[in-house]
Amino acid sequence: MNRKNVEKINELRNKHNAIILAHNYQLPEIQDIADFLGDSLDLAKKATKTDAENIIFCGVDFMAESAKILNPDKNVIHPDITAECPMANTVNTNELLSLKNNNPGSEIVSYINTRVETKAISDICCTSANGINVVESLTTDKIIFVPDKNLGTYIQEHVKAKELIIWPGVCPTHHRIRKNEIFKLKQAHPKAKILVHPECRPEVIDISDYALSTNGMINHAKDSDANEFIIGTEKELCYRLKKEIPDKIFYPIKTAICPNMKKITFEKVLNSLESLEPKIEIPEMLMEKAKVPLKKMMEINRGD
Repeated sequence: MNRKNVEKINELRNKHNAIILAHNYQLPEIQDIADFLGDSLDLAKKATKTDAENIIFCGVDFMAESAKILNPDKNVIHPDITAECPMANTVNTNELLSLKNNNPGSEIVSYINTRVETKAISDICCTSANGINVVESLTTDKIIFVPDKNLGTYIQEHVKAKELIIWPGVCPTHHRIRKNEIFKLKQAHPKAKILVHPECRPEVIDISDYALSTNGMINHAKDSDANEFIIGTEKELCYRLKKEIPDKIFYPIKTAICPNMKKITFEKVLNSLESLEPKIEIPEMLMEKAKVPLKKMMEINRGD
């Protein structure tokens, strides 16, 4: 990363009263220039606490949309609008509404990893960290969960009193992680604790020590007495972990790569800071509808 280009980034950041938010799965060069790192909800919440007028959001599309929904008066700029989430795109809203109509009394819980159109017809949102709490908080016994079947299965295992009708989507990056990859790393590093994301296959979660969100993995690694960890999520989380906890060792799943996250490059961030484009634009009525389930979730987890 060229020093002059970093200086240019900083100059433009100051000139345009801008901040750079980057997801934990972003390339190291993006993480290094970010004002804040985190998961999708964490970054959207951070955006609400800044005085910056322009937010450069480095992640996939639904993350930038969530930031805009919670910050309608700010410019949210997504450096590459083709950086989409294939799992979020599995949801057909007409089919989802039909599913709800065929299950009277049910409520739709949408993982935050969904497009704004899906959130707008949902009753409440959740994250991988608070999904169990959100489902437990609902008075209905029948819940339609979209779009990740692995996370839905994980929540169902922990909330047996509810019936979850689970949408058949998956995160390709997490679904590709196999049990034998974890076993090989564990064999090579027997003292390492296994941390995996709840978007992984059930058999991968079953052999883990802990199933955690990305922020949960970071907090656990900081607090744990263990010194070695196998990290079952997108491999770039290990870059942040190594940087923030240099005295511990982290073993990534080398095949766990999200190609859509990698579409955000240093050059595209620089271009976005220069042009303040492309902006996330969402119709006001749609944005207001999508804000309701997000706000409901945040009220439940206000103390988290």
